[in-house]
Amino acid sequence: MQPDLATLVGSRICHDLISPIGAIGNGLELLSLTDGDTGAEMALISDSVQNANARIRFYRIAYGAAGAGQVLNSQEVLSFISILARGGRFTYFWQVAEDRPRREVRCALLLLQCFETAMPLGGDIHVQFTDGRWIMRAHSLRFRIDDALWQQMVAGERSLACSAALVQFALMPGYLEEAGRSLQIDISADQIIAQF
Repeated sequence: MQPDLATLVGSRICHDLISPIGAIGNGLELLSLTDGDTGAEMALISDSVQNANARIRFYRIAYGAAGAGQVLNSQEVLSFISILARGGRFTYFWQVAEDRPRREVRCALLLLQCFETAMPLGGDIHVQFTDGRWIMRAHSLRFRIDDALWQQMVAGERSLACSAALVQFALMPGYLEEAGRSLQIDISADQIIAQF
């Protein structure tokens, strides 16, 4: 049975946004109970608003529509990636200097989420565009790889059965085709290398 990707995407977005929005609510609740200095509460609210905003901007590109002629500035991607990395398990090295088609950037962001899924302890993710190809590397102390899921994605299977947390794997084949790209993955004990 073909998964309902729209429902899975909606669930994924809601799941990921509930945490920063919940923190905003907690910060407001703490403010209402505080007499005097509200610096810590305001910092919590400010950080949560920035994180929610960055996630929405990430999702707008990763899950949103991308026209054939649309181009995306690398500085825009860096602006929200750097916020998402603050205090988290992942460090992102976005080393793409020039503007790239939005369809390609969308694939890179979804693949970034695929990497994160495989890195329970976090790690470093490097993204480059060199000689006409995207090259992405993930380094971690430990990976948790669902071989069948990764193989199906690379093979271009569009009817992947997956949960909302893994919807990026189901979307990748169609988006890669739309961008005119094919995916190659090399997984070893200490890194994942993807090229498209």
